Amino acid sequence: MSTMKIKKGDTVKVIAGKDLGTEGKVLSVDVKNHKVLVEGVNKITKHAKPSQANPNGGIVEKEAPIDISNVMLVVKGKTTRVGFKVEDGKKVRFAKSTGEVID
Repeated sequence: MSTMKIKKGDTVKVIAGKDLGTEGKVLSVDVKNHKVLVEGVNKITKHAKPSQANPNGGIVEKEAPIDISNVMLVVKGKTTRVGFKVEDGKKVRFAKSTGEVID
């Protein structure tokens, strides 16, 4: 299994789909299905039954996962591709546009 180029907490921009151009923070990454959950992107309405957490139930709006190929990492306000290199014996991500190490 290869390493994911986008991690939880990264800021990404949607490059395809109905939310094209929207930026948001990654809430979670599903490595197995190559999906990411981005804050404020791909909103869906879900009908919820009354429960202890939500006593009234009703219609709830929440984010749905989006394919990882439809988002691009944002570094210093610009979208960039991500590469990997080894520095001091550690594998690190770097922005292909600037060559700057991300983490």
